[in-house]
Amino acid sequence: MRIPFVMCLFCTTVLLAAAGARAQTPAPSTRELVTRFGAAPNGLARYNYLKSVMPLLDKDEKVLALQLLATVESELGLYTEATITFPFDNRIAPPKSTVLPQDDDWQAVSASEAVAELAAQRHIVMINEAHHDAHTRELTLALLPRLRALGYRYFAAEALSTQDVDLMRRGYPIDTSGSEYLLEPLYGEIIRQAIKLGYIIVPYDSDDASLEDRDTLQARTLYEKVFAKDPQAKLFVHAGYSHIDKAPGNLGDDIKPMAMQLQQLSGYDPLCVDQVQFRDVAPGGLDFGYYAEVASRFSSQLPIVLQNRSTHAYWSSDPRMHDISVILPPASPMDLRSGDGTSTDVLRRIIVLVQPPLNLDIRPYWLSLGGTRFTYKIDTDLCAGQIPCVVDAYYPNEPDNAIPADRYTFIKARAHNVLYLYPGHYRLRAWDAQGKTLSEQPIDVLAH
Repeated sequence: MRIPFVMCLFCTTVLLAAAGARAQTPAPSTRELVTRFGAAPNGLARYNYLKSVMPLLDKDEKVLALQLLATVESELGLYTEATITFPFDNRIAPPKSTVLPQDDDWQAVSASEAVAELAAQRHIVMINEAHHDAHTRELTLALLPRLRALGYRYFAAEALSTQDVDLMRRGYPIDTSGSEYLLEPLYGEIIRQAIKLGYIIVPYDSDDASLEDRDTLQARTLYEKVFAKDPQAKLFVHAGYSHIDKAPGNLGDDIKPMAMQLQQLSGYDPLCVDQVQFRDVAPGGLDFGYYAEVASRFSSQLPIVLQNRSTHAYWSSDPRMHDISVILPPASPMDLRSGDGTSTDVLRRIIVLVQPPLNLDIRPYWLSLGGTRFTYKIDTDLCAGQIPCVVDAYYPNEPDNAIPADRYTFIKARAHNVLYLYPGHYRLRAWDAQGKTLSEQPIDVLAH
């Protein structure tokens, strides 16, 4: 299994302090930690392993372990827990000359509609994600049919591996189709829907590239697989963080980002859509700073962008890097409390974790994907007395190793929750850390 790339290089990370005495058992080395994590047979086994070794780790190893744990929690459908575990704040403050938008001059519009409007005049659209925050995948899923209707024929995803040669023929990703990120249900849904819509799927990342060479190899691979063969092609790229930047800086002053290099190779100016700067990095916390200032003025339950009321231009917090900035709604309106923040510290970030009464048992509403998916109630009766256990909902005729349509993991006994699913027929399966099936049944999900 491919291990996730370390996200915290060249970035600012905010972590919860861990309490508790160090056990006498020797702590694993970084190499042993990564090896044992990768060797675990499934996400629940990886989750259990990380939880068991966390009290043993030194600070540096704990940073890596928390990153891995957040990725696994996202994979297991524990989305709020993932962002709390690793409140990764790589948000670069806008330039000091930036004037944050006011609602007198700017209005909120649908991000998917705005990006599609701008994409009509381009050959490349690039959108980024925060790997452990699956909320940054909602917009890509919404854009797939819109861009396909505009003639976009190629879809490239960073998490895909070149090893799954049967992906397009099969029609859905499986647990060996790519990196750990792809095991998260919404990422799997992106790939499944892209294939269904008729995109040519393009894996473009490399496991072997160094940090210095990675963006160069990514850009070269995209050029060779797409534009070298089809010069008039239209390409939609889903990537991580700063790979979609149009100028150096966030990856280091000496590294030219993938987007910048692909523009030089193809001759096409990419539409670069940033959605990691204006997001709720720490649900249940207080976020003093520019995200809270902007998001509190332009509330929405869907990803939005800002359009000037007079010029109709779209807002970017840093036009040198990105063409347009997406604002994701907070996990809770309470996350936008301003507290003692003042206008003089608006470009500072102060994140305080974790504030009650955040209820981890309530899954985030964005999983409804704008009201197109509906809740289906589940409880621990499915687990046959085995806790923790994972409950998957699979599409008909897809096997156990397919990426499920949705997933939730029960950590506590005598609990209940919901899955978010499109209307239709599914196979419900509960399983344990050994991968053993605990129960299985067909279900039908109705619109309501």
